[in-house]
Amino acid sequence: MKFRITSHTGFRGSTRPPNALELLAEQLGARRDDVSFARVGSEIVATWGEDVPSSMERDERAEIGRGVVFEIVRDVCERTPELRLDWFAVGSPQ
Repeated sequence: MKFRITSHTGFRGSTRPPNALELLAEQLGARRDDVSFARVGSEIVATWGEDVPSSMERDERAEIGRGVVFEIVRDVCERTPELRLDWFAVGSPQ
């Protein structure tokens, strides 16, 4: 399942650097836990491949996967002083 990490459009502060997404991509690397990351244009594509029962509804799997990706982004932002979680949004599956 693929998710999009983008700049949060609701963020109105002037402190977000123009290269914030690049900084996040560098800190995420290519893979963390069960999620792989790839920079594609103006977003980061996160691919979550967790083994979730196929009997689970797609919406449920999407919510779990989005939560996994969000927690990874949160962890990276908390450990990296140059990044703030409210600069980013994790979108629903593509």
